[in-house]
Parts: sequence; structure tokens; C-alpha cells
Amino acid sequence: MYRIEKILHSAAARTNYIAMAAVFAMMVITVVDVVLRFLRMSIPGTYDIVGLLGAVVISFSLAYTSVEKGHIAVEFLVQKLSEKARSVIDAVTGLCSTLFFAMASWRLAVYAFDFYRGGEVSMTIKMPVYPFVLGTSLGCALLTMVLAVAFVRTAREALKK
Repeated sequence: MYRIEKILHSAAARTNYIAMAAVFAMMVITVVDVVLRFLRMSIPGTYDIVGLLGAVVISFSLAYTSVEKGHIAVEFLVQKLSEKARSVIDAVTGLCSTLFFAMASWRLAVYAFDFYRGGEVSMTIKMPVYPFVLGTSLGCALLTMVLAVAFVRTAREALKK
């Protein structure tokens, strides 16, 4: 189990670097477009590019955020429960999260294939949209694997207690 976790954490860190690069590209494109507008020019499709890069940022940072436990957790009710009850709740929410993101990944892959078949492109610069939807599916798939491993670990701890 430790080896799988290590591989998934490494993959999550790498996709997070892609998300960082996409944030940087969004900033550069936006700043350059604003500066060019003062000169009565602009970058065509800035809105499309920034929107598509936003999908990359979100989907490619999901797994790393989960690995680092950087998500928001509302624990004020759960803290009052026993340790065993907390472990059971963690296991149940882990399973639900794993199933949700597995389904999201699958449906996004189907959606990307539909976009590919239909030739769906962005409005302004006519860039194909399916690679970005497929990237979102891959980001959700990686998150699913991270959550599944965390679920197994949490379920083991709950059973021990």
C-alpha cells in the first residue's frame, strides 16, 4: 500500500506543477492583454484561453490538494464523537467521495468523446475543447485513486479500533 501511495503522491505533485504553470500562463495572458488594450490591440481569444486554462488549474490541482489535506473540512460536530466514530465517518465519507469522483471522471471522459465526435470548439479562437474536458477527467481519475487509497487506510484504522 505504501508504494501505491508514493506513486500517487508523486503523480499528484506532477499534475500540480501543470496546474501552477497554467495559473502562470493565465496571469501572463491576462496582463499582456490588458497592456495591449491600452495600445488599442488585444490578444484574440483571451477569454477562451483563460477559461480553458482554469479547467486545467482546478482539475490538475485536485489530487495534490487531497494528498496535502488542503481541502476545507467542517469538523466541529465530528470532534465531539469518539475516535472510533470519527474513523467510521471518515471511512464513509471517503467511500462516498471516491465513488463520486470515479463517476465524475467516467462521465467527463464520455463528455470529452462527445465533444471530439461533434467537433466542439471554443467560440473565439476555434480551439478544440475535448482535450481540456479529457484533462479534467484525468484529474478526477487521479483524485479517485488518491481517495480510494485513503479510504482503504481509513477503513483499516476503523476496523482496528
